Amino acid sequence: MSVVTRIAPSPTGDPHVGTAYIGLFNHTLARQGGGKFILRIEDTDRGRYVPDSETRIFQMMQWLGLTPDESPLQGGPNGPYRQSERFGLYGDYARQLVASGHAYYAFETPEELGTLREAAQAAGHVIRIPSRELEPDAALRRVEAGEPAVIRLKVAHEGETVVNDRLRDPIHFQNREIDDKVLLKADGFPTYHLANVVDDRLMGVTHVVRAEEWITSTPIHVLLYRAFGWPEPIWAHMPLLRNADRSKISKRKNPTSVEWYQNQGFLPEAMLNFLATMGWTHPEGTELFDLDEFARVFRLEDVTLGGPVFSLEKLRWYNGKYLREVLPQEEVARRLHAFLAGQKVELPISGPDDSYFRAVTRLMTPRIEVFSEFLDKTPYFWTEDFPVTEKAQAAVEAGRAVLPDLAARLKNLPTFDAASIKAAFQGYAEEQGLKLGKVMPPVRAAVAGTLESPDLPELLETLGQARVVARVERSAR
Repeated sequence: MSVVTRIAPSPTGDPHVGTAYIGLFNHTLARQGGGKFILRIEDTDRGRYVPDSETRIFQMMQWLGLTPDESPLQGGPNGPYRQSERFGLYGDYARQLVASGHAYYAFETPEELGTLREAAQAAGHVIRIPSRELEPDAALRRVEAGEPAVIRLKVAHEGETVVNDRLRDPIHFQNREIDDKVLLKADGFPTYHLANVVDDRLMGVTHVVRAEEWITSTPIHVLLYRAFGWPEPIWAHMPLLRNADRSKISKRKNPTSVEWYQNQGFLPEAMLNFLATMGWTHPEGTELFDLDEFARVFRLEDVTLGGPVFSLEKLRWYNGKYLREVLPQEEVARRLHAFLAGQKVELPISGPDDSYFRAVTRLMTPRIEVFSEFLDKTPYFWTEDFPVTEKAQAAVEAGRAVLPDLAARLKNLPTFDAASIKAAFQGYAEEQGLKLGKVMPPVRAAVAGTLESPDLPELLETLGQARVVARVERSAR
C-alpha cells in the first residue's frame, strides 16, 4: 500500500509549531512509503478566518523544507485543496447518508436545542434530538418546502465504537455517550467532521496522523467511514507538545508561532531535529540528524506518549550545536548575513563573503545560539561608539598603569596576528613580574567595552592594529 498522509491546518492565525510538528511526522511517513504528502487548507470556519494566514502556512512549510506533493500551491489530481472550494461535494455526501438511514434532517431551533441540552445535562446523558424520530419522507417534505434544517449523524444508542490507534491500545467509546453530531449546517456549510472524512477519503489518505486532542472526535469519524462503507485509514494520534508545567503548549507560556523562531534566527534544520525528538528517540542514541536520517530510522510504533516538553532552552541548545558542529563556517556566515539583511540591519561590509564579516562570524559562532544574539554581542566590531559595562570600566581603571606600555607594544608589532599579540602580552607580563590576569583584561575592556568577548589575541587580530591601538591609547588617557 502506498502511504498517503496529510496535514490540514486552519488559516486562523499565526503558523503554529504544532502544525510544523505534525507536518514533520506526516512528511516523513510519506517519504518512507514512497507515497504522497498532502497539504489541505480547512477553511470552513469563516468566523475565525485570517486572510493572510494561509500564505504564512505555505511560507512556514517552505522554510522548514516540508514540501507537500499536493497543495493549493502545487495543485494535483485531488484538488481543489481548500475546503471552501469544495462545498459542492459535502451536501451530496450528507444527503447520501440520509438516504441510507445513517443520518437525518433535524429542525430544532437554537432555543429548542438550548432547552434540550439543559435537560440532557440534568439527566446525565447526551442530548437527544426529537427530529430523529420523524419519518424520513415527512422530514424530506419539510426540507423541500423550504424549512431550515441541518443534517445530523444517526448514532446507535447501544453498543460501542472502537478506535484502533496505532500508538495505543484500542479505545472504546460507548455509543450512548456519543451525540448525533451535525454534519451539514442549515446554510449548506459542512462541519469539520463531514468535510474532514470526505476529503481524506477522496484524496486517498491512508494514514491520519494528528494531535491527540482529536481522539474524542475520532469515533465520529469511524462511524462516518462505516456509514459510507469505506475502509478506515490508519489512525495515529501524536502526543501534544507541552509546556514545562505539562500544560498544552500555548503562547501565554511559550512562543508558538514559527515566525517568532524565524525572526529570532533559529535554523530550520535545528527546529526539525528538535521536533523529531518530541515523543521519539533515535534508536542509536544520535542527537543530531537530518530529514533523510530521520526517514531512515523512524517507526511510527516507536513514538512514546509521555507528553513531550517543548523546551526553548533545549531548542536553543540544538541550534547552537548546528551552528558550531553541523554547518560549515561559510554557510553560517551566508545564513547570518541573510538573516541580518532580512532584519534590515546594515553593516559596513560588502556582503556575506566579506573577509572581515567572515572573521567576526568565526569568532562569535561559539558564543551565540541564535542569530538574533549576534549584534547585541558584537557592537565593538562595527562602531567606535560601543557601550562599556561597569566591570569593563573598572578593569580599565585598574589597568591605567599598564595600558600606555601595552598600547606602545601593540603599535610596534611588525606582524599583527594572534600569535605575535599573545607573545607580546606574555613578554610584557614576564618583564613586569605580572600575571596575564593583570595584563589582558584592561586591553579587552578598552577594545570591546566588556570582559565577555572571544579569545583576546584573535579578537585584536580581527579588529586590526590601527583600531586596537587607537582604542587602547584612548583608554590610557
